[in-house]
Amino acid sequence: MEPAPADKGAGRESRRIRRLRGYLAELRKRLPVRRRLADGLEHALMSTVGALAAYLPTQALGLREGFWAAITAMAVVQSEFGATRTTARDQFVGAAIGGVIGVAVVLTTGQHIVSYAIAAGLSVLAAWLLNVATAARLAGITATIILLVPHPGTTAQVMMLSRVFEVGWGVSVAIVIVWLAERLDPRRPD
Repeated sequence: MEPAPADKGAGRESRRIRRLRGYLAELRKRLPVRRRLADGLEHALMSTVGALAAYLPTQALGLREGFWAAITAMAVVQSEFGATRTTARDQFVGAAIGGVIGVAVVLTTGQHIVSYAIAAGLSVLAAWLLNVATAARLAGITATIILLVPHPGTTAQVMMLSRVFEVGWGVSVAIVIVWLAERLDPRRPD
């Protein structure tokens, strides 16, 4: 069966995007060591401040596993605000999709390895169907956390709400850190 013209165009665009990412990675490798050091230090500082700012208040916020907020902030911080927003969206949407599907599967089929396989697969598929394929792996990761990470003394529903809130907190902190860093950057044009 021949793909529809729109499908051919989408495949072509995906290949073009992959090729452009490859070119960008090559250009980044050609930067002088001094520039890579400066950019790396800036990114390291933003990531570290973001992770700490996300983690430190988690106990006061009632988050049992605040390390997820720190991990999320670390994963979301990018060197520019636009990329940070996109990554933040993917993190939050992926956590929400994987969390909802993970809980739905646990409530429907129980918590065992077959349930896990169903939840992980459905989470990835749902992200694709909702047109946020970039959040698919994060949806699968959250389903994995809901179904495979032991959480004694709590239900899957509480675990899901906690996970989504921790991710949401980490995402929010990362966005604020990068936004502030861009505003305070003396190299930024007025």
